[in-house]
Amino acid sequence: MARTARASRGHPWKHRVLDLGSTLLQRKYPLGAMSTYLDGLHMYADETGRQVQASHFCIHLRHDLHQCVIFDRNAPDARLIGIEYIISEERFRSLPEEEKRLWHSHHYEIKSGLLTAPGVPEIAEHAYFEDLVKTYGKTFHTWQYDLDDFPYGIPQLMMGFTEDGQAREELVRERDRRVGVSTPRNRERRADIPTPDVAPGANSWESGRVVQTTLRETDVER
Repeated sequence: MARTARASRGHPWKHRVLDLGSTLLQRKYPLGAMSTYLDGLHMYADETGRQVQASHFCIHLRHDLHQCVIFDRNAPDARLIGIEYIISEERFRSLPEEEKRLWHSHHYEIKSGLLTAPGVPEIAEHAYFEDLVKTYGKTFHTWQYDLDDFPYGIPQLMMGFTEDGQAREELVRERDRRVGVSTPRNRERRADIPTPDVAPGANSWESGRVVQTTLRETDVER
């Protein structure tokens, strides 16, 4: 309740009372089921130099599907910035070719140590990432918080890193400091995780051509 009060500062009293009442009385099943916190970095599919921290809160919905909500950080007043779906390699290989262009692999994010599960014991984290290293993600950010302190614009397709030298070093260091992790140490601990072959069609940005969302005016069907 104290965290809700802090996050509600500056709101009208009637809104703050509703926030506090909701905290005490409402059961929020989808949020309660978000059992996994992962912290990583994303880049815009068509502007790979634009990179941001992404704090994921996920549920393993089915054996071949995770769903995650993404915030700019792990804090009571964090900004909701996007969503990510994570699927198995088998599911990814079954997708239509045009759909595959929206997805990125997780092999490098995990092997490099960029993707991390803060606070989880090393043994448990290692076992989790042994499975996740073979998965693929589709991510859209709804808030370009690297540009604006308000959710302007339309959702943007994001991608993940695939090799050394792509992630900005200062961003990695700042994320590590903020979250309390060490990307180099993560990398050392995961050296024994096998690196999977990336399925064709993923990481479309590497080809130099990528799809991205735009607004298009259209007639209303009635």
